[in-house]
Amino acid sequence: METLSFRIPFGTLLSCRIARAYYPLLKRQKSSTTKSDFRDRSLHKYFFDFQTRWRDNDIYGHVNNVVYGEWVDSIVNKYLIEKCSLEPLKSPLIGFVVSSHCNYYSPVSYPSKIEAGLFVKRIGKSSVDYCVGIFDNCPSEKASAVGGFTHVFVDRINHRPQPIDDEMKKQFLSISHINH
Repeated sequence: METLSFRIPFGTLLSCRIARAYYPLLKRQKSSTTKSDFRDRSLHKYFFDFQTRWRDNDIYGHVNNVVYGEWVDSIVNKYLIEKCSLEPLKSPLIGFVVSSHCNYYSPVSYPSKIEAGLFVKRIGKSSVDYCVGIFDNCPSEKASAVGGFTHVFVDRINHRPQPIDDEMKKQFLSISHINH
């Protein structure tokens, strides 16, 4: 009988071990709200403007999907730093992204000014689901794209989930649709 062996880089095993701990957070009940409902500007509570750049366009003349991810990440981190007093290099809690998504409805191209709008869909004991709408040329009432991700807040040193503190939870509630 022949034995097969595989070499798996150490970092891969570590990533699997970390992700496995958060897997139950990804198995949630379906929301009664559809994804297209998140396109409405009125849902978004915190806004930030971005100017597209020539290099944002892909070969097809549209903003590349990677740039949407940068916008989503930027507005969430801007909110965490400005409103939740997060200090990325010093805070005892850090956020691990355990899931991300983006749905595209209409193309955005350079030169456009876009406005990203943020709201919180769900707050857990140690996790938060963010939703970000990308609005092309600012006055639009429907988002061109809707993305977001789930953060699990962990201890900076041990990388174990930690409860969100009351002040941070208060700031998340201020931009959420959760019944207070």
